[in-house]
Amino acid sequence: MHTLPPLLAAFVPIWFMTAVGYLVGRTGLLGPQAEAVLGRFVFHVAMPAALFTMIARTPLDSFANASMLAFVAGTAVASLLGVAAARWWFGRSLADRTIAGMAAGYVNSANLGIPVALQVLGDASFIAPVLVFQVLVVTPVVLTLLDAGTGRSEEDGERTGRATRLLMLPLRNPIVLASAIGALAAATGWHLPPTLGHSCELLGGAGVPTALITLGMSLHGRRPAGSPAQRAEVGLTVAIKTLVQPLVALAVGSLVLHLPQHQLLAVVVCSALPTAQNVFIYAREYGLSTALARDSVMFSTLLSMGTLSLAGWLLGHR
Repeated sequence: MHTLPPLLAAFVPIWFMTAVGYLVGRTGLLGPQAEAVLGRFVFHVAMPAALFTMIARTPLDSFANASMLAFVAGTAVASLLGVAAARWWFGRSLADRTIAGMAAGYVNSANLGIPVALQVLGDASFIAPVLVFQVLVVTPVVLTLLDAGTGRSEEDGERTGRATRLLMLPLRNPIVLASAIGALAAATGWHLPPTLGHSCELLGGAGVPTALITLGMSLHGRRPAGSPAQRAEVGLTVAIKTLVQPLVALAVGSLVLHLPQHQLLAVVVCSALPTAQNVFIYAREYGLSTALARDSVMFSTLLSMGTLSLAGWLLGHR
């Protein structure tokens, strides 16, 4: 029996679960409010459990290495280009600019990064620091900007100063709160009791498939961005994500840091991963348009098969 190429096999679960979500949305099996309810479940319940479990087991000093500097450079350049384009070319609001920057620079390091790293690199050791960096550094910045851009920090008549609101962000946002507790557990070496730990793993395990099913449901009855401006924005965002981000990481890793070949391949492969579905979940949770996030996830996932294969071939991985 013929088997799929390893890289293709890594993408199959994503396509399958997204297709399941599309069919669920098309048939109306779960009712008209299912997409919103599942999105809230991922954001407020499953994703925090998954992030806590992952971060609590990851040494916080694992991303303090030269390889991560190249990845961070690629992420910063891609995200800033996404934000700049959304502001000056497409006239987007602060919240929408934040989503655009995230769509351009936030990689799918969880459910796709691990299998791709195993197949292309032979191990997934570099994925852990990438996850830690995105969750503990990038995500709080993104959610703070989304809070400011959507006015959530002013809800319920809140009259405290901006500094106080920012300090209170972890207590208002389940993603940041779970990440902070996970980081504290990693720093102190504390672990949940085995029974609770296993329960948290089970709950967190529902996050990725539910997010993908929710993404698939969002595709029903909606076409890709229709106007020329919308198509241009999606095309530019996907180009930044799939081309600019890995090229910047490659340039910094090879020309500035002079990384060994295997480390350079790891940096470029992780930078070439497609946009994470978290971008779609955040856009939905904050009541923003999900068109750019949805289309960026879909098209970057399709195109990244080519860029990931090209990276592996050009950098001489055997």
